[in-house]
Amino acid sequence: MRFDLLKILLVDDNQHMRMVLTEILRALGVRQIFEALDGAEALALLRDTEMDLIMTDLTMGPLDGIDFVNLLRNSSDSPAPFAPVIMITGHSTQRRVKEARDAGVNEFLAKPVTARGVIHRINLIIEHPRPFIRCPDYFGPDRRRRAEPGFRGPWRRQGDHEVVDVS
Repeated sequence: MRFDLLKILLVDDNQHMRMVLTEILRALGVRQIFEALDGAEALALLRDTEMDLIMTDLTMGPLDGIDFVNLLRNSSDSPAPFAPVIMITGHSTQRRVKEARDAGVNEFLAKPVTARGVIHRINLIIEHPRPFIRCPDYFGPDRRRRAEPGFRGPWRRQGDHEVVDVS
């Protein structure tokens, strides 16, 4: 993978965490790293610069990671509704992971962050992208990670939603 070609936006109000992520990304060869202190600043930056990937913290103020991703995915004037997002947080309870997933996050990374974890999540996004889904109460990457051919419930993969072409 050509990490040197990626433009990555780090969204975190904690300077130390941005510094740790920057060091990891630089070690991978990423040259273009942009920073924002919260979701509002990130949205403003995205209006001027197209990013390949966004890494955001969950807990920030005044606009936290969940609110940021909801606006990114669903706002009519969103500058990058299809941008891949990795949510990073120390609050990796099942409830918070579900909230992030339901907001349209592509991947979730629990703190403490490791280089291996960052590489793995970036590889998942780039090497195994999931199609985007639009349905009445959700827009974002397909939340299902594997096919379940024996599933007999009311919602099947085909015909229950609109798959959005991101190419």
